[in-house]
Amino acid sequence: MPHTSSGAFAASGWKGTSEWLIAVGVIGALSAAMVGFLDLFAIPAGTPAFRTALVHMTLNLLVTAAYVVNFLWRHGDYADGGSVGIGRLVLSALSVAVLGVSGFLGGKLAYRYGVRVADENTQAEGYTPGRGQNATPSTV
Repeated sequence: MPHTSSGAFAASGWKGTSEWLIAVGVIGALSAAMVGFLDLFAIPAGTPAFRTALVHMTLNLLVTAAYVVNFLWRHGDYADGGSVGIGRLVLSALSVAVLGVSGFLGGKLAYRYGVRVADENTQAEGYTPGRGQNATPSTV
């Protein structure tokens, strides 16, 4: 890791890198949101999977908006040469925490309800690996 005691690397390197990584993350999130929105239409309305998907989508949109705000906040005074600041760090930490909850729900959609893994009827009931038309009895 480079020596940062002079502050020059910290101001121009880490701060700028964090700013642009946030921008790349927002672009990736918007791309994933388009695909996820299309996936939402394949889930039967009124099912536990659909409700979980709505919460997952809402949290992801809130986190994406928070990161857009974070990017604009950082970009507004990028040239000041100072530190990122506690407010921006708190916003980033809260965003990561909410993103973790949303990621858990995304995993639940795939592994519990079989979204994009199982047929629509199995998704509506709740996915259980090994269950379905091609399931074979366990020999364990």
